[in-house]
Amino acid sequence: MDIIRPIHSDDLKDLIKLAKLTSYGMSSLPDDEEILQKRILKSKDCFAKKTDEPRGETYLFALENLDKGKMIGVSGIVSKVGVGEPFYTYKIETAIHESEKLKVRKEIQVLTPVPEHNGPCEIGSLYLSPENRKSGLGRFLSLSRFLFMAEYTTLFDPIVIAKMRGVIEKDGSSAFWDSVGKHFFDINYAEANYLSMINKQFIAELLPKYPIYIQLLPEDAQKVIGKVHKNTKPALKILMDEGFKYDNRVSIFAAGPILCCNIRDIRSVKESIKTTVAEIKDKKIKSELFIISNASMNYHACLGHVKINSSGAVQLEKKAATALKVKVGDPVRFVPLYPSHHHITKNREKE
Repeated sequence: MDIIRPIHSDDLKDLIKLAKLTSYGMSSLPDDEEILQKRILKSKDCFAKKTDEPRGETYLFALENLDKGKMIGVSGIVSKVGVGEPFYTYKIETAIHESEKLKVRKEIQVLTPVPEHNGPCEIGSLYLSPENRKSGLGRFLSLSRFLFMAEYTTLFDPIVIAKMRGVIEKDGSSAFWDSVGKHFFDINYAEANYLSMINKQFIAELLPKYPIYIQLLPEDAQKVIGKVHKNTKPALKILMDEGFKYDNRVSIFAAGPILCCNIRDIRSVKESIKTTVAEIKDKKIKSELFIISNASMNYHACLGHVKINSSGAVQLEKKAATALKVKVGDPVRFVPLYPSHHHITKNREKE
């Protein structure tokens, strides 16, 4: 049985192991014990005190295999970016250059640096250990956050973004960074990525202030703008299935795409149902696969089967009720793991 729950202090060793498995470009999971420990402590504090509006809180969730007693994945939410320090992106805009005399009209794409001081909610920190990328666990790890957001909508900015990992080579180099960022920051991509987790002040000081003409960049840099790392393609598809769309913005380091969706338009938020537990069954329930969660800041979610009775309450299997720490009469929220239009079955085990 696998469950999603708030990350604990004793998850640090497993989180460090996961961080060591990540390749370049995962700035939210650096291979740095001190930073990871601080992130865990901050997350614990945020779960402990429920606020009345988003103020930049960070919520980290652990995917735990109960049989092994081991954390096998992590995901996170930042309630609002730009609090305390600006959140930077490049916006892709079109500049018009026209000459009546020469009968020339050119539409030129430019990258405009945009600092946000009152930004959206951001989902991120998503990583699942490679040996567990099967049976829908990646989808579960990603989407389970949305049931928590559906339950506590006021804790998050209404606009949700996902900064997708850009194209990074095996040696840690980035064609986009080498053609743009390196000229202003005078450090390599890996160093910039790591420093951004410690203090973002250097970004404000050195990021170019004026638009950059994309057509003046080397061809290899142009090609990766708005593209994702090959390992990020499944995560991209999952979010697109949920209603996220490309926002015409890219990250400032590797130019990975930024996706955006209103929280109430996210499929797992919009279609989730909140009801109560009518009965807990020892026998297996036949139904499609659902993400099921409790309705608590001590959030727990699992994959399981439900049966809805005539009053709208649900029957749960005993193992699911135990994992969720719920009893008859307690509230639960659930949503199908896959969208109703999802028709690709042969690749599900890879998500």
